Amino acid sequence: MTLPAGVEQRSFGSETGLATRGEPVYGEPTDGDWRKWDPHRSKLGALLELDVETELHGGETVLYLGAASGTTVSHVADFSGPTYAVEFAPRPMRDLLAVTDSRPNLFPLLKDARKPVEYAHIVEPVDVVIQDVATRGQARVALENSQFLDAGGLLIVAFKARSEDVTEPPESVFSRLCSELETEYDILTRERLEPYHQDHLGVIAKKR
Repeated sequence: MTLPAGVEQRSFGSETGLATRGEPVYGEPTDGDWRKWDPHRSKLGALLELDVETELHGGETVLYLGAASGTTVSHVADFSGPTYAVEFAPRPMRDLLAVTDSRPNLFPLLKDARKPVEYAHIVEPVDVVIQDVATRGQARVALENSQFLDAGGLLIVAFKARSEDVTEPPESVFSRLCSELETEYDILTRERLEPYHQDHLGVIAKKR
């Protein structure tokens, strides 16, 4: 598995793990300018820890859906180009705004990822869409936001089975969501995110 440029394996005292270079955000261990990327708090971090080939190279323009208070998107902005961070809830947005102080390439948007028309006039075409939203219709969110990707553009999504249906078996949920994605995307990789995240599936796909 090839790590994106700007992501490295580092030692933090007795611990080792993936790291990016930037100001700390959530109390993570640091080593000089490097900050540990906690896979228990980040679906993308979990994918990288599981040695999944994400197709990320570093320097891409990114649209991040479901930015919350900035845990993962701060790491993404550390190694990416312009990074648009969409978050619907005002409370985590306040935390996210603080993350932008040391990251001039990170642009927070208080918008609903289910309604890309709200930010289509702001967001330029991007190389990558990264999605981590806890809502029904997660595949539909990815399809609605495919408008920001050219053919061959990359989608990295973390599907949460319990956000779709708490009664349906997770594998059944994942199969259904992936089938929906395949109307516009070619799926490259599917990977369960245990032991870091229960009943989550990471999907790497390219827009057809």
